[in-house]
Amino acid sequence: MQELIITFATPVFFALIGVEWLVARRRGRPAYRANDAISSIGLGVISQVAGVFGKVLSIGIYAWFGAHLAPVTLPVDQVAVWVFALLAYDFLYYWLHRAGHEVNILWAAHVVHHQSEHYNLSTALRQTGSGMLLGWLFYLPMALAGVPTEVFVVVALIDLLYQFWVHTEQIGRLGWFDRVFCSPSNHRAHHAVNARYLDRNYGGILIVWDRLFGTFVEEDDTDPPVYGTRAPLRSWNPLWANAEVYWAAARDMWHARRWRDKARVWLKPPGWRPADVAARFPRPAFDIHRERFDPPMPRALTLYCLVQFALMLGMATQFLALSATAGLPTLLGYAAYLVASLTALGALMEGRRGVRRIEAARVLATAVLPWASGRWFGIAHLDGRLALALLLVFGLSALALPWLDRPSAQALPVTPH
Repeated sequence: MQELIITFATPVFFALIGVEWLVARRRGRPAYRANDAISSIGLGVISQVAGVFGKVLSIGIYAWFGAHLAPVTLPVDQVAVWVFALLAYDFLYYWLHRAGHEVNILWAAHVVHHQSEHYNLSTALRQTGSGMLLGWLFYLPMALAGVPTEVFVVVALIDLLYQFWVHTEQIGRLGWFDRVFCSPSNHRAHHAVNARYLDRNYGGILIVWDRLFGTFVEEDDTDPPVYGTRAPLRSWNPLWANAEVYWAAARDMWHARRWRDKARVWLKPPGWRPADVAARFPRPAFDIHRERFDPPMPRALTLYCLVQFALMLGMATQFLALSATAGLPTLLGYAAYLVASLTALGALMEGRRGVRRIEAARVLATAVLPWASGRWFGIAHLDGRLALALLLVFGLSALALPWLDRPSAQALPVTPH
């Protein structure tokens, strides 16, 4: 059901992104860069793909606890149960979100959402692919309280969908609303790396949790938010975006001399490192005035990437539709194709050497194999017209690659904060 609702909500997301883009342009404050938006939305796609395989953790364990350990099961047909469930979920989300900023192993998953150095509605779609590994632990109290699984799934989706609209700079202060609810102003502060805003405003729907537990900060016009993380990603590679903090922590654990420190690397706050490791392998100091990561992209390459990304979004929609009926081998193969395609696109946007040969192989395979075999992921007998359309679209994509002006092989940051 969640995949179905996300599929129907997607056109609304993109319509609102279009509205935000137009409003920002009319105000003379462009809000989007194509490379950043593609990266953010692509990470959202990977999150949804990973979620298909992570249901056993995110929902399956919850259902087992509710069925076997809850002393009572609350009725589904009472409004009070739904209100209680939504409040309980938002309260537990606050603590999961807060722990995601205070415990490094949880930050390793959550960091994906904060990596963008822009702040717009595409940032809302930038989600982790590994959050389900540990996030389910925080919601077990709802299962033990007897909240039915179907109620849990719906309120979780409501909480997630609510948070989409707060990721914008085009909506200012909202008066009393800012004092009660998570709002664009409150959430801009949450995404900022400025000292005054760091690790504040964790609420999903309600900001009152932050006021109660001392983590609220108000946006200050004299100190405009600067977005991103204090250890910037500087890449459009979606696999690296999901792995960077895990890899850094694993390296520090390997180099740490004391066993206690090997464990603390994962459990201490983000940025903590054993003294001996920090001395032997120093990292650059945080610079809030750093330039944004924005490798140059010729217009033709930008258009190519946008077209390919639109095609991938269509395929991702089909993947989510197939997830309820297709077998595991088909889903794994399709997922691998989508992730590999998004990774190749990220390398293209970075101007990495040799990636055009990989991209040519990808689009040629996508053009020829369905046409020659009459099959596609989850479709045993592909309509001949669709096979021909794939042949033409991806065949033309392969022909276009040599004509795209090559961006610099060096990823040059050119847009200052």
